[in-house]
Amino acid sequence: MKNALSLKNNAKNNTFGNKNIFRFYIILIITGLIWGINPFLTSAEVVDRIVAVIDNDIILLSGLNKKFEPYAVRIKKQMFPLEKEQALLYKVRTDLLNQLIDQKLTDHEIKRKHITVGSNQVDNAIERIKEENQYSDEELRIALAKEGLTMQAYRIELKEQILRTRLVNFEVKSRIIITKEDIRTYFEKNFKDFAGEKKYHLKNIILKIPEFADDDERAAISARMERIYQRLNNGALFGELAAELSASSTGTAGKDLGIIKESMLSPQIKKALSGLNQDEYTKVLDTNQGFQIFYIENILTPRGKSLEEASFEIKNKLFGQIVNKRFNEWLEKLRARSHIKIIK
Repeated sequence: MKNALSLKNNAKNNTFGNKNIFRFYIILIITGLIWGINPFLTSAEVVDRIVAVIDNDIILLSGLNKKFEPYAVRIKKQMFPLEKEQALLYKVRTDLLNQLIDQKLTDHEIKRKHITVGSNQVDNAIERIKEENQYSDEELRIALAKEGLTMQAYRIELKEQILRTRLVNFEVKSRIIITKEDIRTYFEKNFKDFAGEKKYHLKNIILKIPEFADDDERAAISARMERIYQRLNNGALFGELAAELSASSTGTAGKDLGIIKESMLSPQIKKALSGLNQDEYTKVLDTNQGFQIFYIENILTPRGKSLEEASFEIKNKLFGQIVNKRFNEWLEKLRARSHIKIIK
């Protein structure tokens, strides 16, 4: 009787133990599926895991690494000090993970709002890209291959971009209104941007300094240029003097520099020209190209844009600024009401 009872208890204990073992393996397998890991692989064989959970969706390490790899290669090629390189790599990786999270959030909203894009719309987008870049089908495929993309992968990427653009249009752009008063206020605050940029038609006389010139040689060239400056002050015509010096064998030169926007001039030259009029010239300037005198052949000041002419440009600029701000605000709200967990 005791033996029978003992056998029965042993059988019961073994059944209990087998159930626990079975439950353990079920938990192990489920855990592996959740974390993207095969529980029967050795630690050396584990190649993927979850790096972020967004509601009922996940981002895998492999997906993050695929985005991160080209940036990492470029950063490493810069040969930064180790500490700076690691800081840059960490920042880029963090930024990319946040971008992937934002993409997941927007993808969820696209599905929730039933926003769709047909294959013909992707075809049209590809045709526009080919037209803008003057690509044939084959040239586009070659360009994509250089970026590591197939045409099929590019179509998927384009479709996602179009879907997200439509979502932004729906959630953000359609709710933005730019008033005439907004445009007028911007125009008045930024009037200089629409006034038309001043341009100079310049000529110069230059005495270049030899690469290995000593102080005495440099002083002699400077004195020579001062004498040229005095001749101009005494009534010599700039064009005739420049031609005379250019024809000599002394290494001097004078030439027509053409029409140059004021914004393209160095601060030194811009300051020297300030306050001068047509047919006037600067003092001798010690520049990194040599000693120079600049002559103003003409000053061109294009007519600025009126409020009416600038309205379209201003509206687009304001619209872009507001879209970026509103989109970021919308994303923040989306993040706030979503379950996001980043797994280090």
